[in-house]
Amino acid sequence: MRIDQQPTFVMHGRPYRETSLLLECLTRDHGRIGVVARGVRRERAKLQRSQLEPFQPIALDFLLRGELATLRAAEPIGLPMRLVGDALMSGLYLNELVVRLTARHDPQPAVFDAYSSTLRRLADGEPVGWTLRRFERDLLDALGYALALEFEGDSGEPLLSGGSYRYEPELGAVPARPNEPHTVQGRDLLDLAADRCPDAAGLAALRRLMRQVITFHLGGGELRAWTVLGQGGVRR
Repeated sequence: MRIDQQPTFVMHGRPYRETSLLLECLTRDHGRIGVVARGVRRERAKLQRSQLEPFQPIALDFLLRGELATLRAAEPIGLPMRLVGDALMSGLYLNELVVRLTARHDPQPAVFDAYSSTLRRLADGEPVGWTLRRFERDLLDALGYALALEFEGDSGEPLLSGGSYRYEPELGAVPARPNEPHTVQGRDLLDLAADRCPDAAGLAALRRLMRQVITFHLGGGELRAWTVLGQGGVRR
């Protein structure tokens, strides 16, 4: 199947055979795919490696046969994005999260749109922690794992702004017991639902919640980026 002008982001690439690259790409209409870029490591290659850098919006032409696609052409689309420092580390986290939670050849236009919007926010210098929480929320929603952020998981009653809750991935927010650790306030869940940035304490609580939920959907284990972001002191 020949695909032309497919909006794409390269998430990462590695050497493939002597002169080629194997790219992991997120496409708008075909989901996550592996793409072989033949000959791009040659000194005088027609298509330069710089045209296949991660985090840049590009349009790909490729032939899709079986598990891997073969690249035919690539060109930039839209404005280039430059991620540095915390934004770059956060972009690497986005990539690992998408790779771990999605399957290849599973079209997810909402995932592509959330990824694209998040990269733009990071490139524009928006606060890293809140930007990542929004992406995690939207990614889980697109994959069918939407968070229950407005109603109690057991009773179905509306969350109370001043209430204290523990979040159970399979059930949702449940009223916490007195002095229970690692809780989240109802107002912080409601803020996330309404796309309002909570205060610093609320962001920290939402970070713990998201890590718990993502770990659950990964089937246990951790993302490497969590360790890297923590060591780098990124306010995620």
